[in-house]
Amino acid sequence: MNKSNIPLKIFAFIALVVLVVACAVNPVTGKRQLMLMSEDQELQLGASYDPQVLATFGEYNNTSLKNFVQLQANQMGKISHRPNLQYHVKVLDSPVVNAFAVPGGYIYLTRGILAQLNSEAELAGVIAHEMGHITARHSASQQTKQTLGQLVLVGGMIASERIAQYAEYAMQGMQLLFLKFSRDDEREADRLGVMYSSLTGYDANQMAEFFKVLYKMDLAANQGGVPTFLSTHPDPGDRYNYVSIRAKAWQDSLKLPEYKINHDSYLKLVDGIIYGEDPRQGYCEGTTFYHPEMKFRFTYPTGWQFQNSPMQVTMGPSDGSAMILFTMSGEKTLKVAADSALSQYGLKLASSKDLTVNTLPALATLSKQTTQDQSTGTTSTNVVMSYFISYNNQIFVFHGVSAEPNFATSSPAFEQTMNSFARLTDAAKINVVPNKLLVKTVPKSGTVSQALTALGVKQDKLAEMALLNNLELTDNISAGKLIKIAGK
Repeated sequence: MNKSNIPLKIFAFIALVVLVVACAVNPVTGKRQLMLMSEDQELQLGASYDPQVLATFGEYNNTSLKNFVQLQANQMGKISHRPNLQYHVKVLDSPVVNAFAVPGGYIYLTRGILAQLNSEAELAGVIAHEMGHITARHSASQQTKQTLGQLVLVGGMIASERIAQYAEYAMQGMQLLFLKFSRDDEREADRLGVMYSSLTGYDANQMAEFFKVLYKMDLAANQGGVPTFLSTHPDPGDRYNYVSIRAKAWQDSLKLPEYKINHDSYLKLVDGIIYGEDPRQGYCEGTTFYHPEMKFRFTYPTGWQFQNSPMQVTMGPSDGSAMILFTMSGEKTLKVAADSALSQYGLKLASSKDLTVNTLPALATLSKQTTQDQSTGTTSTNVVMSYFISYNNQIFVFHGVSAEPNFATSSPAFEQTMNSFARLTDAAKINVVPNKLLVKTVPKSGTVSQALTALGVKQDKLAEMALLNNLELTDNISAGKLIKIAGK
């Protein structure tokens, strides 16, 4: 193929796509826009992403919360610009403060953001904002832009990206979920959020108040797999004032006798939810990972980055030269589990041996995969060390991956980590319990600092607990007021 003709052919293909695909009418603006996705395809896309999101981050099982947020979305959806769309709201088991939406009516709230909110009105504002992204088809538009970009940009993958394919299954499509919306999209979602929450009778000024909380938070320090709200929702500028002005305009127009805030009823709804990381799903102390529910432990190299999700654990040095993926196989025997993994990743087996890991039956394999760079035609080889370990009628799997030139350097770390897998028998490590969000009554009027101290909050947690309630430590608070703290 003549390489000089490639850009022309790509341009011709894009032109053909634009001609074939009719411009869609945006439900919010009424204007026509280029959209490579029909509404049926948008619904299918959302339905395909939903199980991936839940498998990757886990769903927080709280029936009262689940029913309440879904009821909010049902009521709001009826007055939205897409009243015939069925909206699905899910609560993710993540401590990170975030909410996001995908095409087709799917909205996700982390338990972290539910803990940080302080009223039904704030919750309504967040749901309405995400619904605005859906009704204006922002996510679907992002997909269209991403697809066009992929048609134009033809290039190879760097070595670390090749390694990342072994962690890819749980993150299929996640790049779309966490693409930053444009400032215009954010402004439009804010405008629609104020509109939808106001039309359902809530005080949209509380949506503005929550933006103030977000700006106070050190979001960059949060971890846990899900990006934080401000990293996925860039600030379009002076958000607080914009939302406040829009809220007043709607209230002046609607002239309702009152607008709902419902602080106390919301706090009672979230009373008792898990706050922060849940050690029952696995936790690290130093470089040791403990899983109390499944009763195992292993260590990983000092200085390596570590990320735990419901589907898998990934570990690796910051330079991306290697990675260890820890997961579980659905197979029943070590041999079948190994054969399945080799097939799944397209690996060529180099060697295999039976062994024991801390008295547990195991199978170790060494395999290779050759890949070709599409832009240069050059080939490279990854080497994969895998351990399949049988424990408690489950097959646990480690995959250590590096490019062939780096394997000799990486393999000792792989072996050390895999051989450290063992039963967890320490009762102190097994019986850990998570912190919960506890709603308490302020015992005596005074400052927020005095009230929190009286409720047993330690000095180093006072600022965090004040922010949790959107209060300053020097604010005055009355006896009898409900307030949130974290505790066992």
